[in-house]
Amino acid sequence: MEKVTRIAGRAAPLDRADVDTDQIIPASYLKRLERTGYGDGLFSAWRKDPAFVLNDARYAGASVLVAGPNFGCGSSREHAAWALRDGGFRAVIAPSFADIFRSNALKVGVVPVRLAPAQVERVMRAVEADPATEVEIDVAAGRVRAAGIDAALDLDEFTRWRLTEGLDDIGLTLRHEADIAAYESRRPTWLPQVAGAPAAEGSARSATAEKSRGNT
Repeated sequence: MEKVTRIAGRAAPLDRADVDTDQIIPASYLKRLERTGYGDGLFSAWRKDPAFVLNDARYAGASVLVAGPNFGCGSSREHAAWALRDGGFRAVIAPSFADIFRSNALKVGVVPVRLAPAQVERVMRAVEADPATEVEIDVAAGRVRAAGIDAALDLDEFTRWRLTEGLDDIGLTLRHEADIAAYESRRPTWLPQVAGAPAAEGSARSATAEKSRGNT
């Protein structure tokens, strides 16, 4: 995952509540095996409407999506977060998020920014009035700045650290790679092994002993 320290750019106003994951990325797009390439399916049903906000050229290239409450509800598909990222969005501002969507978004570096309803409304109207309005999400400093608002970023310290270090779950695990390799090197050969891990010293004797016990 790329490091996420600061996001600054224009925003697109999606003034809808309860936007679910099927609306974000329909199930027909979930046949791919890769984690990339879902941008074409982002809001695909809504994009058929010429009046849909993301069809408005004024919001082309927006990196922040401003939406209504309960964003990302519905199924737990990770593809919703992947599609938003592939579609160029690095953050979503909303009054509330579905828990699983929020977790999935953070794992790919899409920042879910939760603000008070009145603050989201203010940003939404500012962006509608002027598509050039800039929104700044300073993850390192823990601040959100837009439309005259300077608010705390609602993320715990550990989550902010993970984002700024670019660590997803795999990245966190690999920080202990030496310890994992040392542990695997002590495992008897008859147990499952990590590919490429060195065999434990004396593991052959352990395996022979285990077989002997099994024959008695």
